[in-house]
This record gives sequence, structure tokens and C-alpha cells, in this order.
Amino acid sequence: MSITRKSILVVLLILLADQTLKILVKTNMTLYQQTPVLWNWGMLHFVENNGMAFGLSLPGNWGKILLTSFRMLAVVGIGYYIRQLIRTKAHTGLIIALSMVLAGALGNIIDSVFYGVIFSASGPVMPSVLFPEGGGYAPLFLGKVVDMLYFPIIRGNYPQWFRGGAGFIFFRPVFNIADASITVAVVVILFNQKRFFRHVASTHETEQESETE
Repeated sequence: MSITRKSILVVLLILLADQTLKILVKTNMTLYQQTPVLWNWGMLHFVENNGMAFGLSLPGNWGKILLTSFRMLAVVGIGYYIRQLIRTKAHTGLIIALSMVLAGALGNIIDSVFYGVIFSASGPVMPSVLFPEGGGYAPLFLGKVVDMLYFPIIRGNYPQWFRGGAGFIFFRPVFNIADASITVAVVVILFNQKRFFRHVASTHETEQESETE
């Protein structure tokens, strides 16, 4: 299989997994509902946000539109960069990792752009409905991103002298498959910089040799 097809397959598989889980959660769980998974090690915890990773958001409709527009521009840029890397026969790992970033960005863009139009509003009493008769809960570009993956790995209490012994949880953020795809890809790239960017070093050395001749 060519690297181009591998890249496309990675994007499609991540998008399929991300959107399938989001639709299942949104249409079967009420807002803030929790369901234990993985032998109670983690849980599905349904929340929505205005578009940034791990439950973060920008205030107001304009903040959301700005964030979505930035994501769309980033997707175009990443897609173009992947195309150039394929042409220059860059490291397969780098291309796959960037394909994961692309898929993650696309996954959350779909929520932001379309979910407000195709879903009814989620609430703490009834699950959302796909393609409701009365229309969606928000205009195009103003949908909310669905998050559901929650892994409170460590639970405990601070010492009594610090914050009065209040409880703490690590890891608090709730995220989705798209967020996880981006995060894993970035970590992989950071730990493999020398291998992944050899093509850059080679190109630089070739240019230096040409200049000295």
C-alpha cells in the first residue's frame, strides 16, 4: 500500500471512530451522565464544549467562529504539508503522525460546524435527537464539540496543611478520540524528531554543498 493510501486510511479510520463514538454518546446519554468502562479504571462522561481540546473554550459566538476558522485553515496547511512530505519521500512515521493530527482537527471541526444543525440540544434529562423535526440547537459553525473520555487515574487528598486537605483528581480533563489522536501524534513527533526530520537535514546539507561548489 502506498504512503498516500496509508495516510488517507489513517484519517478515515480515526474520523470514523471519533464520529461513531460521539454520535452514540450524544444520542444515548444525557448531559453529564457517567458510565464506567475498562473495569472502572475510566469512564464515559458526556460533556460538551465550544471547541478547544480537553474541555477548554473561547468565550462567545465570535470566539467559537474564530476557533473553527483557525482549525479549518490549519487543516488546509497540514494537508498541503503532508502532500509535500509524500512527494519528497519523507519518513513514513512523520506522515502518519501528521495524518493523525489532520484527522483529529477534522473530527472536532465536524462537531463545531454541523452538530448544532443536525442535533437537538443535549440536556441532563433526555438524550439528544439526530435530525430533530424542529431543527437543531444552533446555526452552522456554532455547534458544540462532544467529549466523553475521562480517566481519573489518581484520586487522593492534599496534606492537611495544604488547601486544608482538599481532595484532588489526576487526570481531570474530559476529551474525545480526536483530541487523543492529536496529542499522541504530537508526542510521537517530539520523541522522534531526529528520525522524522532527516529529510530536512539532508536537504540542508545538499544546499550547503551546492553553495560551496
